[in-house]
Amino acid sequence: MASVKVVFATITGNNEDVADIIAEALENKGITVDVEEISQVDAFDLEEFDGVIVCPYTYDEGALPDEGMDFYEDLADVDLSGKVYGVAGSGDTFYGEYFCTAVDDFGTQLAKAGATKGAENVKINLAPDSDKDIEILENFAGEFAAKLEEN
Repeated sequence: MASVKVVFATITGNNEDVADIIAEALENKGITVDVEEISQVDAFDLEEFDGVIVCPYTYDEGALPDEGMDFYEDLADVDLSGKVYGVAGSGDTFYGEYFCTAVDDFGTQLAKAGATKGAENVKINLAPDSDKDIEILENFAGEFAAKLEEN
């Protein structure tokens, strides 16, 4: 059975909700999922999982979550070859060009660590509270699960 680590960073709870929706969708596909807040995760522990999904928020004008900086920087030294990654997070479209830039930044960092992209990045405006948002996240999880099985 495949195992996936879902890591989230949140201030408002929105990205914890994103992580929980994705985790539930993966579990419904028979995947073992471990969800944890980013400051509690050692990036080197990701090597023990078949896949990793990061759910970050973007702070202010494109800043990464402060509590996730160590994790982000440690990804540069982790070998995730053979692993599958995905990134989905929420942000605020008020910030225009900076909307959810942390999603893309984490995606780039995970790819540099050697992981294979499991699904296109997802960016949710504010909270994942509409049926459409939930459907987008469930589809993301489905694509990720298919890539995980293929890998």
